[in-house]
Amino acid sequence: MLDPQLLPVHRTGRGGRYTYHGPGQRIAYVMLDLDRRDRDVRCHVHRLEEWMIRTLAHFGVRGERRAGRVGIWVGQRGGEEEKIAAIGVRVRRWVTYHGVALNVDPELDHYRGIVPCGIAQPGVTSFARLGVAARMSEVDGALRATFAEVFTEPATCR
Repeated sequence: MLDPQLLPVHRTGRGGRYTYHGPGQRIAYVMLDLDRRDRDVRCHVHRLEEWMIRTLAHFGVRGERRAGRVGIWVGQRGGEEEKIAAIGVRVRRWVTYHGVALNVDPELDHYRGIVPCGIAQPGVTSFARLGVAARMSEVDGALRATFAEVFTEPATCR
């Protein structure tokens, strides 16, 4: 159950019942005019996922998509999987808002009481939990480099 004594709770106009943003996450809001690109929201989400996959690869982490789910997952021993990057998008007049939340080293206990992205199982993970020591500045550099790669390439999500 969500404990407002543990963390402040704020109502927003976004989808989902609860979300968590806090220290140790890198939040990136992507604002693009899809009217000038391809007017394809699914393709935009696919590109955001590809951005996260390539960023994780910079640190030797294999991020993967899952059919029917949005976000990026990492496989664990024993076949379990955990979410490492969440994606949330709003589009208004073909302009995208919101974006991604990448778990670098957040307090994973803060996810107690919420169901991230509506998925109760599996859980969430982070670079730190995977044993990857990455400074935010390093993550920022990888995000910048891979953003340019993904968002200047022709769309391959059709």
